[in-house]
This record gives sequence, structure tokens and C-alpha cells, in this order.
Amino acid sequence: MDITKKRRRIALGCEGSANKLGVGVILHEGDLSDPSSCTSTVLSNVRHTFVSPPGTGFLPKDTAHHHRSWFVRVAGRALADAGLSPDEIDCVCYTRGPGMGAPLTSVAVGARALALLWGKPLVGVNHCVGHIEMGRAITGASHPVVLYVSGGNTQVIAYAEQRYRIFGETLDIAVGNCLDRFARALEISNDPAPGYNIEQLAKQGGRVLLDLPYAVKGMDCSFSGILTRVEELAAQMKAGQGKGPDGEPYTAADLCFSLQETVFAMLVEITERAMAHVGSSQVLIVGGVGCNERLQEMMGLMAAERGGSVYATDERFCIDNGIMIAHAGLLAYETGFSTPIDESTCTQRFRTDEVLVKWRK
Repeated sequence: MDITKKRRRIALGCEGSANKLGVGVILHEGDLSDPSSCTSTVLSNVRHTFVSPPGTGFLPKDTAHHHRSWFVRVAGRALADAGLSPDEIDCVCYTRGPGMGAPLTSVAVGARALALLWGKPLVGVNHCVGHIEMGRAITGASHPVVLYVSGGNTQVIAYAEQRYRIFGETLDIAVGNCLDRFARALEISNDPAPGYNIEQLAKQGGRVLLDLPYAVKGMDCSFSGILTRVEELAAQMKAGQGKGPDGEPYTAADLCFSLQETVFAMLVEITERAMAHVGSSQVLIVGGVGCNERLQEMMGLMAAERGGSVYATDERFCIDNGIMIAHAGLLAYETGFSTPIDESTCTQRFRTDEVLVKWRK
């Protein structure tokens, strides 16, 4: 049956671009000729995370092995939680990129196998577009400036003429990668996530704001210099030589506090500039770092001064998940898009503005 004629449309999405393996099932209902009548319902959203030891990152080969080991169990549970059989699925969606090559490939192979086994169309999805569309669906933000912040990406985005246009981005490493690598320097636990543990530690700091490089260049940011400097300060602290501007020793909590305050101020600045440029009063924060309550608070203060508002989701949808891939993939599939099996590749570099967003006016 023609997908555009169906009033109930269901997709299964598979995500595995980094250390989170996620599979989710989403339901779209309504007449596609009347978009205002269409609704989205999350039927299941299952995730399993590869956690490496403190002081280490997650290597592509180990992460890929984790995804291969857990894919069948996670996909089976997602289908069971949704209460559906494979016959009721309209399409299988997977993350085509960007991300880490080996984990992406492992999940793409799993998604491809499901599509072939069930005889369903396959839909390759841009990871960032998945974050944006899930954020819009959950929060109801209509025309926001999007701040996409994660372990692999940092971008300020706004929609125009069927593209998500990138107004600013990192010039080197992502803000999430900066936080993750600093967590390794302090040997902070990676469970449940290094960024989350830095956030909790930062709440205990604040006695002093240490001077760190502030690198905003137009609409872009740089985080490598601030990481180098804060790692140097951490080494001095461990050697018993670290002292703040008041002459008193600073703590790991002070370092976490100072790092967060500085990098988040940089993100607020470029986001505000993008809001002024496009005339938007809404900010939508997506990506794993978007869970950070201090970032949300700082962005909220800026938006309130402009008479605007901030939209964000909780960890179910901010952190990488399969449901966002299912949702964005189904939106694309409803416009007639699908990915032939012999073209179902992955790419570590897949820019947000490469995607034609045909489902938006």
C-alpha cells in the first residue's frame, strides 16, 4: 500500500554512531495531506551503553563489538515493548552518519539484515537531523535556532528553504569531546556518562572561577585550547601546586565549574548571535550535552532577556537514541525517500545541511 495513503505509519530506528546502541519504534498517525492533523507516538525506546573504565575513552573496535553483541537483544526488546510484529513495521531506519566508522557499520549491517529479513524498505538518516526532529516533536518548538551539542558535534543551526543551515560550529573538537577528555584527565567515572559526572562535580565548585581561554571567532568556537589549559591546571592540582587567584588551592570541583561556565558562555554567545540574525525567539538544545541543567539555565537567562524561550528534552531523547532515527527516517519515507540496499553505506562525515528536508515547507 502507498505509504502516503496510510493513516497509521510505523518505523523502527537503529542508532549506534558512538557508544550508545539504541533501537526505537515510532507511530505517525493522521492524513499526510493535512500535516496539522498528524501526530507522533513513541511506542518503544530501548538503549544500551558501552561504558569504558575511568580515565579511558571508548575505542571504535570495542564499541562496535558491543553493538554487535547487543543488537539482536535490543531490537527484540524494542519490538516487544511496542507490542508489534515485524509485519506491522513500514520501514527500517538507521544512522548513516556522522559518527564513528566501526560502530556505525555494525548497526547499519544489523538494520540492513532486518530490512531484508522482513522485506521492508531501508531509510538512511542523518544523525543530527534525527536529534533536531525529535527535539521539535517532543518540545513543540516551531521555528527555533538549534544548538546541537554532543560528543562529536557542536553546531548552531536554523532552518531555511528545506535545509538545516549551519550558522556556526566548532573549529576543532566538539564541546562534548572537550568535557569527556577532561573527565579522563581527572579519572572521573564514565558511568552513566563523563559529562554528567562533571556536571555533578561542578555543582560542588564555584568558590573560584579559574581563568581559561575564551575562544569565540565570529559564529564559531574553538575548544582545543581550553582543554589543553584545563588539563594543565588539573596536573598542577594533582602535584599539589594548583592555586587559584586568591592564593588558595583549587579543587577538581572548581575545575569542572570553571570549564562548564566558560564553554557554556561561548555557546550562549554564538546562539544569541544566530537568534538575532534569523529573528527567532526560540532556542532548541539537542544532543547529549543538552541534558546539562547549567547549560539550559544559562541559555534560558539569555533567551528571557530577549523575550524568548528555551526548549530542551530529558535524557531519554537528548542522549543518542533509536527513536529519533525512527522519527526522522519515517518523516523522510513519507515523502517518498528510501535507501536502496546496495547504497546503504555509512559515512563518518555527513553534514547537517546536506539533507533535503522535504517534509518541511
